[in-house]
Amino acid sequence: MALAPVERIIYGPVRSRRLGRSLGINLLPAGMKICNMNCAYCQYGWTRGAARFRGEGDGWPSAAAVEGAVLNRLLRAAETNELLDRLTVAGHGEPTLHPDFAEIASRICAVRDRVAPALPIAILSNSTTAGREDVKRGLMQFDERYMKLDAGDPITYARINGSGSSIGRIVDALAALPSIIVQSMFVTQNGGDIDNSSDGAVDEWLKALERIRAVGVHIYTLDRSPALQTLNKVPRRRLREIAERVRTMQIPVAVF
Repeated sequence: MALAPVERIIYGPVRSRRLGRSLGINLLPAGMKICNMNCAYCQYGWTRGAARFRGEGDGWPSAAAVEGAVLNRLLRAAETNELLDRLTVAGHGEPTLHPDFAEIASRICAVRDRVAPALPIAILSNSTTAGREDVKRGLMQFDERYMKLDAGDPITYARINGSGSSIGRIVDALAALPSIIVQSMFVTQNGGDIDNSSDGAVDEWLKALERIRAVGVHIYTLDRSPALQTLNKVPRRRLREIAERVRTMQIPVAVF
């Protein structure tokens, strides 16, 4: 069963396999998945037309509301000596779709600097908007940028991520961003066409990584129920084989 979208701006902290004890920041309208991709493995289920939900006043939290929510939660954490490893902008969809994304990024960073200057701020993005100048300005303000790349060729990309975006344009946009960590989900499908762990798919993905020059790569497989129930985890042994190929490119890699 798919997870329900979160209802608040601040959620958690959650224990993340990759990010530790992470306090989540959701920039999307409460209780609604907003995304311009339709990933077969998404834990929030299929995207059903919500990507068009982008207008001002359509339920997006204001920049001031996000700033206030982050400030209040960090002050509470400081008062109780709560241990947090990160602030993470993620939520139930693609956070960079927010119409005021760059301004919100600036406000979040300013609040962090005032209240918890040692706390890193991360963002999880599907990478599709990374070529837009306003989004790039916002992304550059975060300490850590975790950018999605599950495939290097258009056919595999379409099968897994269900997006009309050009994989070539995405790779070009990621190559223009400094110090990004690529996050890649590897899956297979029972009796279907989805498999980005095959030798051919991995070869194309590695070519994209070489172009991007990421500072790190996170490789993982299913941990929660996916939108497409016929998907399978990729065995850990195969994930390690893929990781070894990344290491030959002198890129640090972690398997989760």
